[in-house]
Formats: sequence, structure tokens, C-alpha cells
Amino acid sequence: MKHVEEQPLTGGNVSEGVVRVGDTVRRPVGPWTPGVHALLTHLHEVGFRAAPRPLGIDDQGREVLTFVPGNVVWPDRFSLLEPAQRLARVARLVRDFHDAVQDFTPPPDPHWQVLIPAEGSEIIAHQDLAPWNLVVGEENEWAFIDWDTAAPGSRLWDVAYAMHGFIPLSAHPGRQRTDAGDRLRIFADAYGLDESERRQLAPLLGRRTRSMHDFLRDQTTLGNQPWATLWAEGHGDVWRSDAEYIEQREEQWASALLAS
Repeated sequence: MKHVEEQPLTGGNVSEGVVRVGDTVRRPVGPWTPGVHALLTHLHEVGFRAAPRPLGIDDQGREVLTFVPGNVVWPDRFSLLEPAQRLARVARLVRDFHDAVQDFTPPPDPHWQVLIPAEGSEIIAHQDLAPWNLVVGEENEWAFIDWDTAAPGSRLWDVAYAMHGFIPLSAHPGRQRTDAGDRLRIFADAYGLDESERRQLAPLLGRRTRSMHDFLRDQTTLGNQPWATLWAEGHGDVWRSDAEYIEQREEQWASALLAS
């Protein structure tokens, strides 16, 4: 049998032990893996293709997933989301996922990796829909990766997090957008949020962002890795600054979301 070289895949905050082998990705498993594989299998069975497909467990006990070719948007490829129609496509992908997962029945006693308790539990949400998990491939073949933290949540919980990353809603001078309000509305329109959902979303934007800061802070207090290292590297400060930026402009976001 021909030996296929393993190529370490780096770039994420939690990527230790993740390798590419040919057209597959091999990753360490956890108690959540059976539930995540059931979720990904369901998505492909109902026609949602913007996610890796699970291929089982290899002889080293690692999960095997199809490799998704392309470029990850984060940190320096935000041009892939221009013009605005491409941002709208992200929102439609999120909506397509949420519609596809609506009828998913988890396996008995699933052990989801719940890092941050969500507000609501109507679906199994991705929980990390962000530019660092969106791969843009050739011929506009786009896919979300890193489903390990999928867990019960709500549509709006996922949407709020996605808006923070993809608009983006950032305190960082190099990432702030003067057209952030317009992009929020484009995202909301493409996803198909109704008026009630838009009213709920405006305050949720800040709470969802702050939850990331609080999670890193609490995990650091407990000495848990890799979160303590990320906190030491300043990730907590980034999430706090972004949360404050979003919270201070809540009325602006609400007006943008509700503009006709």
C-alpha cells in the first residue's frame, strides 16, 4: 500500500494533532465525536454540502473527515467576502445549515462539547461560525469546518456570533467598517430574519461576544488549556474590547437591522 505523507494543519487556535492525509483530514477524537459525526452525516443526507463529510475512525483512533480545499477567510482574506453579495452568501449558508439541522435527531445520550452555555436550544448549533472556520474554494465552493463544538443552541445565538466575525463588528482600528450597519442589514436580509428576530438580535450581539471573553477568563482561572494560553496571548482583551464596542453601539445596530 502506498504511504501517504501526513501534513500538519496549523493556523487555528486549537489545531494540535490535526493533519491532512491525501484528501482527508485526521483529528483527535473526543466524547463528542459520535454526535458530531451523526450531525455531519445528517447534513449531507439532506443535501447540505457546505461541511466536511465524516469517513469514520482510522487505525490510530483519529476521526477521518473529507478535506475541504480552498482559503480560510481569517485573518487576511476578507476580500473574499467582497462585494456585499458574497457576505450575503455567508448568511444564506448559515440559514441553509440551520434549516438542514432542524430535523436532525441526535444519537442517544450524545456528549456535546459545551464550552459556552447557549441562550436557547432549538437546534444543534455550530457555535463557531466565524471567518477562521469558513473555507472558500474554487468555483465558489464554500464550507464551514471545525464542528467539534457543535452543541444545543439557537439560530440567533449562531447568527449573532457569525455577524461579529463576518461583518466584522470589531474594536480593532484595522478591522472596523464604516459600513458595518449596512453589512448587518445585508446579512439579516440574506438570512431571512423577521422583525421580531431582529429586535432580539440587537442586544444579543454584545452578550454573545462578551460570553467569549468570560469563557476565556473562567477557563484561565481554572488553569485549563489551551484557553489559558490564549488568554495570556491577549485574546481575552480582544473579545472584551469588541464586546464593549458592540454594546456601546446597540442602538445603531438596532436601527440598521430594522431599517426598511
